[in-house]
Amino acid sequence: MIPSRMANEPLAGSRRITLLYFAAIRDAVGLADEGMELPPNVLTVADLSTFLEASRPVLAGRLATVRFAVNEVFTSGETRLAPGDVVALIPPVSGG
Repeated sequence: MIPSRMANEPLAGSRRITLLYFAAIRDAVGLADEGMELPPNVLTVADLSTFLEASRPVLAGRLATVRFAVNEVFTSGETRLAPGDVVALIPPVSGG
């Protein structure tokens, strides 16, 4: 019997990641999470931020203050993305 592929395991040659959206970013996008095949030019978290702002007008100008976490670790824009990564977009917490 051939074992089945895990649900979050990328296909060979794939550059698929999972995006998790929180709070105001989730509301703006209208999704809590989604899978995304990365374009060839998206190699880092900074590239991903630029790509998301360009491809989703609702996010334009909103990601400068968002914290990114890759695989549950807060990260910088220089962090390289790998197939199967889980990237969370977490906007600043507002008081209240």
